[in-house]
Amino acid sequence: MRLDIAIQRHLDDPQRPFALDVAFRSNVGRLVLFGPSGAGKSLTLRAIAGLLRPDRGHVTVSGRTLFDDFRGVDVPARERHVGYVFQDYALFPHLTVAQNVAFGLRTGLCNPSRRRLPDAARHWMEVFEIDDLAGRHPSQLSGGQRQRVALARALAPEPQLLLLDEPFAALDTALRSRLRDSLVALQERLGLQMLVITHDPADVEALGQQVLEIRDGRIHGDARSG
Repeated sequence: MRLDIAIQRHLDDPQRPFALDVAFRSNVGRLVLFGPSGAGKSLTLRAIAGLLRPDRGHVTVSGRTLFDDFRGVDVPARERHVGYVFQDYALFPHLTVAQNVAFGLRTGLCNPSRRRLPDAARHWMEVFEIDDLAGRHPSQLSGGQRQRVALARALAPEPQLLLLDEPFAALDTALRSRLRDSLVALQERLGLQMLVITHDPADVEALGQQVLEIRDGRIHGDARSG
């Protein structure tokens, strides 16, 4: 199995205590985690990416253990080779498009140079046809352009797994349809494994080779089986 997840995490929020307890395996190219807001979708992605430490369990991607509480393994997020596209894209407003794409490739604490663009960043900017936007800032971009920048940034370090958090939520209906098709074509061309979380049935229909439903922090089987 390329993706083997079993994680538990309790959040002791006095206003809304929550228990995440999910387990699933997948070897398909496009796995969709489907469920309503507050179901635990984003928490699951954050745990896989290393942005949230589970209380118990394991995270294995392509045979590589990224987290295992029993064995004492907890690979830092930066070393997991997992790309993450946030729902709001999380682009740095003070950086140009080129700097945003190159950000994941930096080795030091300084922001990427405006003048020297790594070959990998240049390549993905060309793939997503945003090379002509290199000098612009995120505030000067459309929703679709921001998404392409976020995808280029996530793919530049050549991740083993790409996580997408509600990737079309902020876009209009027509653009969503076009970008779903583009995302499917990209995944098939790269042979990359993607895990997409969404509450939109249209995303499930367009993207899901395997679809798991999550409710109240637990997996409830195939979202299309019933």
